[in-house]
Amino acid sequence: MFELAIHASDVTVFGSQTLVTATPLALAAFGGVMCERSGVTNIALEGIMLTGAFVGYAVAFASHNLWLGVAAAIMAGVLIASIHAILSISFLVDQIVSGTVINILAVGITGVFYRTFLETQQVQGPGTLPVWSIPVLSQIPIAGPILFQNAFVTYAMLVLIGVVHFTVFHTTWGLRTRACGEHPRAAETAGINVHFVRYLNVLASGALAGLGGAYFSLQQIGEFLPGMTGGRGFIGLAAMIFGRWTPGGAFLASLLFTASDQVASRATAAGIHIPPQFLGMLPYLLTIVVVAGAVGRSIAPAAVGKPYRKA
Repeated sequence: MFELAIHASDVTVFGSQTLVTATPLALAAFGGVMCERSGVTNIALEGIMLTGAFVGYAVAFASHNLWLGVAAAIMAGVLIASIHAILSISFLVDQIVSGTVINILAVGITGVFYRTFLETQQVQGPGTLPVWSIPVLSQIPIAGPILFQNAFVTYAMLVLIGVVHFTVFHTTWGLRTRACGEHPRAAETAGINVHFVRYLNVLASGALAGLGGAYFSLQQIGEFLPGMTGGRGFIGLAAMIFGRWTPGGAFLASLLFTASDQVASRATAAGIHIPPQFLGMLPYLLTIVVVAGAVGRSIAPAAVGKPYRKA
């Protein structure tokens, strides 16, 4: 009985940590789904998350209000995404180039502002978002602590799985979005404003990635550190591909990536000596393997990444 209790506790801790660390990956992946389903490649999700993490922390630090920080992170994500939308949709700039520029810009700007305004501050930070335990549900063995004892961003991510799926696959807007991603010329012929649909989906992806950025600085550690997103935006895009451009699949892929990281950490804690360099590269190595295996089997929207000029 004692061994069973220990085993159940280990499963609970493992599952909880896997879910929580998958939060920013899944949110970035959802943003990628919204973008690519409409025909726009958005590799700027990494830079958007980093900007959201910085702006969210800075606003929370200045206002002493974590919720204002979360709102600011989302708005910052929308603002940065609008730059990508303008460049790639209106000015027909190569979408990969536009996203790369935004990623580089985000690293530079957040680093400079952090060193200039935040690094030397001696005032205590705003803290982290509180963990909410849902009555009754949180008492369910194993599943309860995993699913129903979390902070706001993780709960929001879980809700957004259904919201994004319903929006993309069961609404008129979702049908128009998918039409623009598959055959924008035919969509325009049917009376759909392709540029408008793509703009709104890119902005929505910015809001999702900005919320993912708030996870790092306002939920995970209560602090901002330069480059703290650590490539999670790119892993989120890999999760999107592996999940076949669906929110549910992207969420499960995100869990796979973070579970591998947790397994490695558990192995080290159990006394299995693994070089720390290998542990650090494991999630990225798995990303390469998974994407390499998924590319030939997953079919992207036909018009994704292709600039569209109105007739």
